[in-house]
Amino acid sequence: MLNAEKTQYALKVMGEMFPKAHGELIYHSPFQLLIAVILSAQATDVSVNKATPALFAAFPTAEKLAAAPLDEIMTKIKTIGLYRTKSKNIKACATIIATEYDGMVPNDRKILESLPGVGRKTANVVLAEAYGVPAIAVDTHVERVSKRLRICKLDATVSEVEKTLMRKLPKEEWIKDHHRMIFFGRYHCLARNPKCDICPLLDICQDGKMRMKKRT
Repeated sequence: MLNAEKTQYALKVMGEMFPKAHGELIYHSPFQLLIAVILSAQATDVSVNKATPALFAAFPTAEKLAAAPLDEIMTKIKTIGLYRTKSKNIKACATIIATEYDGMVPNDRKILESLPGVGRKTANVVLAEAYGVPAIAVDTHVERVSKRLRICKLDATVSEVEKTLMRKLPKEEWIKDHHRMIFFGRYHCLARNPKCDICPLLDICQDGKMRMKKRT
């Protein structure tokens, strides 16, 4: 297991590798960010970004999406996986925000997690990106990188991964570090073919060392 010092070193290196790491979903308001993150569950940001321009052009606000016919919403996002369930969720979510919160996305984790289609990861992304609240959203990339580097235990739950990262990384760096880990996992420490042979973190990566031994 990497201690806090080595974990922070690893994130420093990731920051040097990806100095412009950032959220890649396209949106123009906290509400649109929330909808985009809901749609990104079990889907790529690329696929979401292809669908949301038409969705947001037609229904840019909570009020307009809440009033939209479900079949029209489905038509706009049918290229995204699980689009039927997601269409129902974003319409229901928009309805609650429009009627109970004056169309404004709440800056409150408990309220966000109570909305249809919103879990802790989605809530953390919205809080961090829309409101600058320190948070670490654990997606597949963050979880994979954390476990490969042994920042956390291999059998750690998503919640345990988040808690471990929060404990080992400075709070003021959580948002940046979250993006760094995503970029590192998305473009370097790939799920199937991680670039271990050119990885600057190989010396402290137990998983990478084992992979390199198998190649020889």
